Amino acid sequence: MKPQKILLVDDDKNISEILEFNLKNEGFDVEVVYAAEDALKKPVKDFQLILLDIMMGGMSGLKMVEQLRKDNIHVPVIFLTAKDTENDMLTGFSVGGDDYIAKPFSVKEVIARIRAVLRRMSIPIDATAENNTLTIGQLTIDFNVKEVFVKKEKIALTKTEYELLALLVRKPESLFSRKEIIYKIWSETPYITERTVDVHIARLRKKLGEYGNLITNRSGYGYRFNTNYP
Repeated sequence: MKPQKILLVDDDKNISEILEFNLKNEGFDVEVVYAAEDALKKPVKDFQLILLDIMMGGMSGLKMVEQLRKDNIHVPVIFLTAKDTENDMLTGFSVGGDDYIAKPFSVKEVIARIRAVLRRMSIPIDATAENNTLTIGQLTIDFNVKEVFVKKEKIALTKTEYELLALLVRKPESLFSRKEIIYKIWSETPYITERTVDVHIARLRKKLGEYGNLITNRSGYGYRFNTNYP
């Protein structure tokens, strides 16, 4: 089996050298660049994960991920940052990040979080599901190929966003609390807060356009998917 490829983007060369050395010792194939602009010149889709500093000279890590998601590139991203407030973390998730590690950090923690994200990304969303689709109005969810279409146009969802939508859609009669959603979607990712769920729901609703209103919120209880589209 080929080693999993990680793109490390950090303008702090000391931190980069430490992470590169330890990640290679763990069996990863690591490529290092020191600027987001240089990272975007790489064949990003060939990497299994991006380890990305937020605060860099020139383009920030947040702007880089926004550009990747705009280009329909959904390689998982773990942010590295000196900022550790909840708002900073939610900003990272809102642009399409998959995890967030505050500096200073231990190398063991970074490796554990990388393995958790890679493991989650490699697990089939529903290995037992029959090959089927759900169509509501002009919204179509294809559970076989894990794709979503609105008015026949494919919607670029991250794996997490698709998992979240699939969770709600498969049990439209159920109301999922934020804690339940965290347990089912982010069970192996620490430090996820209930506000993180709200951020992802907001992103999902926006991408679904007029069909985003099918995801409803019962204040104080949680979220559900309403299949009664007019």
